[in-house]
Amino acid sequence: MEQAIFHHMGTVRGITEKSIKRIPEEIADIVPNGFNNNIRWNFGHIAFVQEKIVFGIFKEKMNIPENYEQLFAAGTKPSDWKVDPPTLEEIATVLSEQKSRIKDFLPGRFHEKLPTPFTNRAGITFNNLGETFLFSFYHEGLHMEAIKHIYRVINSK
Repeated sequence: MEQAIFHHMGTVRGITEKSIKRIPEEIADIVPNGFNNNIRWNFGHIAFVQEKIVFGIFKEKMNIPENYEQLFAAGTKPSDWKVDPPTLEEIATVLSEQKSRIKDFLPGRFHEKLPTPFTNRAGITFNNLGETFLFSFYHEGLHMEAIKHIYRVINSK
């Protein structure tokens, strides 16, 4: 079963990695009317949340740039940024390296209990590493859909 889960992660992340490479840098920071965030924020948020729910809440070292939490954590938005965000290429590198680190870290650990249960902003409580990891696929898909919507709005003008 683990192999199937890792294969699925590769499929989901592969879609994300392919998509980020197709987005022109010049449109990545546009926040269309009706949206709180832009394309860059959504890609960075995918990377930050994946890191947090696989490594961070398990009390492992998060191996992403320090400013990712300030820029991309839940509740942040580009209009509040006080530092320059990473380029799409830099975020793409983080996403790719993260996938490799997860493949090294997670085998045989899906059933390990979290140091403390984690409840996300939607009120869902996770008790083990596998639960958080599996939720990340849903989360990544939600934000890929947001990216598609933002992209369509930008290109319709």
